[in-house]
Amino acid sequence: MTGYLSTTAMSYNFDIVGVSPVWNFFKHQQYVEQSPQRSCAYVGSYECTLDGFIEATSLIYKKPDWDWDTVVSEIVNFWLTTGEHVGQWKKELAQAEETSLIVGRVANFKRLRSEFEGLV
Repeated sequence: MTGYLSTTAMSYNFDIVGVSPVWNFFKHQQYVEQSPQRSCAYVGSYECTLDGFIEATSLIYKKPDWDWDTVVSEIVNFWLTTGEHVGQWKKELAQAEETSLIVGRVANFKRLRSEFEGLV
């Protein structure tokens, strides 16, 4: 289940997408951040907590030009509406290697739509 928040200017989606070793996440971030016009940003946290994900948004090295206050609101909304989903990810992170992160994805629907339209 994913969270969804709409604003007049931008719409975003947040979801937890998995548990990853830190090195794999770092390499993926280096690849994804090559495009400032990308449709998604990934955030990683050592703890599966709301605060961990909010803090992780400030650690994105090359942030897209998005409404980050709205992104944080979307993360909060996700947390409030998907407690069972979050609980399952907490269990998976606890069972993972010590050098693993929980990974979330923020998608910008306007940019994502443009990418899909470009494929057609």
